[in-house]
Amino acid sequence: MPAATMIAKQEETTNSISALHSRRARLIVALTFSGVSALIFQILWARELSLVVGVEVYAITLAISAFFAGIAGGSALFGRIVDRVVSPARLYAILETGIAVTAVAVTLLLPSMSVMYAKLQDHVGLLALVFPFIVVSIPALLMGGTLPVAVRALKPQSHRVAVDGGFLYTANTAGGIVGVLIASFVLIPWIGIRGTALVAALLNLIACAVMWQQRTQIEHEDEKTSVAEKRHVPSGIASHLPLALYALAGAVALGYEVVWSQAIGQFVSTRAFAFSIVLAVYLSGLALGAWFGSRLVKRGMDSWGMFGLLISGAGLISMLEFSMMGRWTVSTQMWIGEVVLKGTGSDALRMYTSFATAGIGLVFLPTLLLGAAFPVALRLVAGRFGEGRSVGNALSANTAAGIVGTMITGFVMIPTLGIVRTLALLTIGAGAIGVAATVFATHRWMKLFVVVTALSTMFAAAMTPADRLANLLLVTRGGGALIFYEEGRGATVAVAQQRSKDNVFRRLFVQGVSNSGDAMPSMRYMRLQTMIPLLIHSGEPKSIMVVGFGTGITAGETLRYPGLTTRVCAELLPSIVRAGKMFPENYNASDDNRLSIRVRDGRQELIRSDQSYDVITLEPPPPSAQGVANLYSFEFYELAKTRLNQNGILAQWLPIATQNEQQTRELVRSFLNAFPYATLWTTELHEMLLVGSPQPIRIDVRTLQERFAPESVVASMKGVGIDSPAAVLATWITDRAGLEHFASDARPVTDDHPRIEYGPWVRQDEITRVLPDLLDLKTEVPASGVDGELTAEIHRKQAALFDFYAAGLAAYAGDRNRWEQAIRSVVTTDPENAYYQWIIGRE
Repeated sequence: MPAATMIAKQEETTNSISALHSRRARLIVALTFSGVSALIFQILWARELSLVVGVEVYAITLAISAFFAGIAGGSALFGRIVDRVVSPARLYAILETGIAVTAVAVTLLLPSMSVMYAKLQDHVGLLALVFPFIVVSIPALLMGGTLPVAVRALKPQSHRVAVDGGFLYTANTAGGIVGVLIASFVLIPWIGIRGTALVAALLNLIACAVMWQQRTQIEHEDEKTSVAEKRHVPSGIASHLPLALYALAGAVALGYEVVWSQAIGQFVSTRAFAFSIVLAVYLSGLALGAWFGSRLVKRGMDSWGMFGLLISGAGLISMLEFSMMGRWTVSTQMWIGEVVLKGTGSDALRMYTSFATAGIGLVFLPTLLLGAAFPVALRLVAGRFGEGRSVGNALSANTAAGIVGTMITGFVMIPTLGIVRTLALLTIGAGAIGVAATVFATHRWMKLFVVVTALSTMFAAAMTPADRLANLLLVTRGGGALIFYEEGRGATVAVAQQRSKDNVFRRLFVQGVSNSGDAMPSMRYMRLQTMIPLLIHSGEPKSIMVVGFGTGITAGETLRYPGLTTRVCAELLPSIVRAGKMFPENYNASDDNRLSIRVRDGRQELIRSDQSYDVITLEPPPPSAQGVANLYSFEFYELAKTRLNQNGILAQWLPIATQNEQQTRELVRSFLNAFPYATLWTTELHEMLLVGSPQPIRIDVRTLQERFAPESVVASMKGVGIDSPAAVLATWITDRAGLEHFASDARPVTDDHPRIEYGPWVRQDEITRVLPDLLDLKTEVPASGVDGELTAEIHRKQAALFDFYAAGLAAYAGDRNRWEQAIRSVVTTDPENAYYQWIIGRE
């Protein structure tokens, strides 16, 4: 061959390699931006769907499945289409543009669908879920097409599909990690849901621009390098079996995710940050695993054997990690958190690191292996189909089966078998998938290794007791005796009996997090949550709705008020209602036919029912918990107002220790923006009560005394330290003017700006700043019919209450002398008060 020809061919090869690297770099950039956008939209839609279908586990799971169904359908559809188009780069750019337009449209449309969905559900039941299913699946369909189209745009040879597909999958998933974190930590807190959607759409348009700008060059390169490539067509068994096994692996993997989400609650928080950090760890495992798997494929290792080893290995590690969880897990979290705190001085970083530690300990290693299985599966599939179709089929099979795995695990296996046995069955299934794959392995040692792994998984599963998580709950949550435990659909609910000095009480745990209990402080604020609005109502209250059953104490208190004819309670989880039988202080509310318990999301109950009430009182989880802002937003209050009768009252629980003062101001602002007449009452050291109405709230002493007089009311109130009408009025803090002063220029919590869920981590002892500011708002209670004697009694009761609060603040400050002085004053002023006696420890 002439030297000139050789030089020309060398230059052509060099140029071809350079062009391939350039194209790969552009696709990596585009897919990274696309991955960021996709996870942002997934987080936004999950939240908005909770406004449409509620946060009831069946509804939200089915609705979120629409996203994954779209991904699966898009992968299969566009994987077929792209192998027949002339310009994959042009198709990719079109897909990104379509995602930007349709995803923003869906984000804007979803909040307005709630009423329409509720009406549709009244007529067709669960079939109404088809409506949001279709809406969400449209942009998801386009998202699902991006990876197979990108792989085809790279135009790898058939033996390179797995390697390049794995690297592009890594880039896309890495983008997803960024999307999860910036959505929760930056975008939603700063610019809200709609603003975040626009940013995500901009990222899609950037991805579009990256490919559109180079489309002509890519098409020209494709024309020059277009050579008919002979494909190795594997046998029918060898080509379809990996798809079937990878689909089963997807079902198992998503089953793991359901199990992990319920098991990890004992080690993290209910804040959105905790979910985002654990999800980021999950995606990190997949991304690094895909990169690692691409390297394995590149080395030409036994693909069948490696696939079986990865799937079975993920199962074994999952089971071992689960079986070894214990006190050391919490100790490790705390130790690492303290190291971070000492190094940074940031309590928030301490907690975030603690969450990440939990995720790494339970989730990371199995997802690393599962991520590595993707390029290995592509290697087994590639050759029979085109590049796009190979990738599309693998993603589609895995994702579609994952949806089924999620449903079966969450709705059938966990309620029937419990979490530990469900995980055991899933991991044993993973071992079986691994053994089936190694039938085609070329190395005998690989077959043996997978069989040993599968047998080890079975042994680990058999040795892990079914009550592992139940016993672990007591270890991580203060000990005691477990008297109720149920691993149900959507959540694990437990009740533990515990002791503090001479006081024995019970605590309710949901997903391993304490929600409430029947200790005196909790019992006091929950009973007042019901009684204050009933006692001060300007009319004659006959009907009441309680949002949230919890321990049942707030709902049970409605049974003590004799004038009510309608009592309704909306509760999300049926297992919480069953757990309510463990709390005798709720007066057997769960079995009393005078109380109608509706197992439904509280907001959905107000949307779907035309029933109106004289009083609506709310006792949800803390407003900073994920999804709970739906019950604290301006839009929720506007909805609730439409379900209030004339002179109707809404009472909202306002915890003051679960968020920073600025977030408390925002909560008050959203309440004030909805209710022209608003008041504030103090129900316990850590709790306040917002009471609002569209009409003036006129407090009449004579009416209050008459309503307080029945023995059932007196006994219930006296049991929590409220022994007279004067004691009720002593809990008054301020009216709208005082609340306006406190809220000042704070922005309200809205459905579009649920900042409370994404607010900064609560500062240590934040109550010592918030409580004095609220107590400083104190005014005289504007009640009619107050005489001098009653005024003196109110002042006496209030002095004791405020002294008690001063003692609490002194305890937070570690000031023993001030605490003793305040307590002596409390005992002298109100010596028989059951609330004070319980805290001080004299009873």
